[in-house]
Amino acid sequence: MAGDNDELRNAVIETCRAMNGLGINNGTSGNVSVRVEDGFLISPTGIAYDRLAPGLIVHMRMDGTFDGDVLPSSEWRFHRDILLTRSDLNAIVHTHSTHATALAIMGLAIPALHYSIAAVGGHTIRCAPYATFGTQELSDAALGAMEGRRACLLAHHGVIAAHGDLARALSLAVLVEELAKQYLLCRSIGDPPVLDDAEIDRVLVKYRSYGQQRSAQDTAVIPSAARDLLK
Repeated sequence: MAGDNDELRNAVIETCRAMNGLGINNGTSGNVSVRVEDGFLISPTGIAYDRLAPGLIVHMRMDGTFDGDVLPSSEWRFHRDILLTRSDLNAIVHTHSTHATALAIMGLAIPALHYSIAAVGGHTIRCAPYATFGTQELSDAALGAMEGRRACLLAHHGVIAAHGDLARALSLAVLVEELAKQYLLCRSIGDPPVLDDAEIDRVLVKYRSYGQQRSAQDTAVIPSAARDLLK
């Protein structure tokens, strides 16, 4: 587990900027966090990403306290609770990407229309029921939808994507948006066929040995292309 340092704070900043650059977020509506030894680092609320500096990234403790005058993201509760309950996840990216949010507004989960959904860790991407942003009720709903998964939709809200590091969490958020776009396109033609659970289980097994199997150190900073989501 990494300690708090400027390199990791800069990685949070670069992830925030990359969300907007990749077209999966607008303005400051999203937020980013990463686990550190004694809590987590999280992007601040309401500060434009191009104005962010290492000192504006908030270091929070797991009891919800923090030092300094910079306020954390209003969504710090679900960041904290996911990191508290999921030792396999170290970084969280929250976006309001267009197609995934459209599905979330409709309360729709994303089914296994493409085998790459296995990167999320299961057979579907669930949609958590609606709760007001920034509340414990929203965090509780998100935890339920994230059970056994690395990503979920939030009704009338957006997307949560989490992984072992920031690069893979960001790549997963991109994948969720792509799957959402594909699902909406398919639904415009008809009722899309989906892969059965047995096939997704086979894909999950194959994914365990997929790709170049990079070390965590190699994936610590944001790349220009997608990372291996499946390690």
